Amino acid sequence: MGDSSVPKRLTIYTDGGSRGNPGPAAIGVVIINADGDVVYEFGATIGTATNNVAEYRALIRGLEQAAQLGADVVQVRMDSELLVRQMSGVYRIKNPKLMPLAIKARSLINSFDRCDLQHIPRKQNAHADKLANQAMDESQSE
Repeated sequence: MGDSSVPKRLTIYTDGGSRGNPGPAAIGVVIINADGDVVYEFGATIGTATNNVAEYRALIRGLEQAAQLGADVVQVRMDSELLVRQMSGVYRIKNPKLMPLAIKARSLINSFDRCDLQHIPRKQNAHADKLANQAMDESQSE
């Protein structure tokens, strides 16, 4: 394992959601190593936010965690087509509330040797989605 010339690759699945837009919101993050093992999972509420803010907050959390885990190359998988397109420059970011989050996400992305963002169908993002929904469920039952 001690060969530092081999890039450390991690795959990040993120999801953010809110009940109401804006409404009570939460994020879910799952990070998987090259062997397919879950090395990190996280779900938490983030207060009141829109779906898109929650998606960005989840993305940022995932990227920060991957950096802490020493990743050189990351693959980000998320079911928010809007975010993937905004982050890849296909869509302009018109909402001023999203701008600082997008800037933070972009600077994190740039800190890796390589980062691939990919839009995936919701059903392929079930683990991260479940973590976000569990966090929302727990906060609403308190």
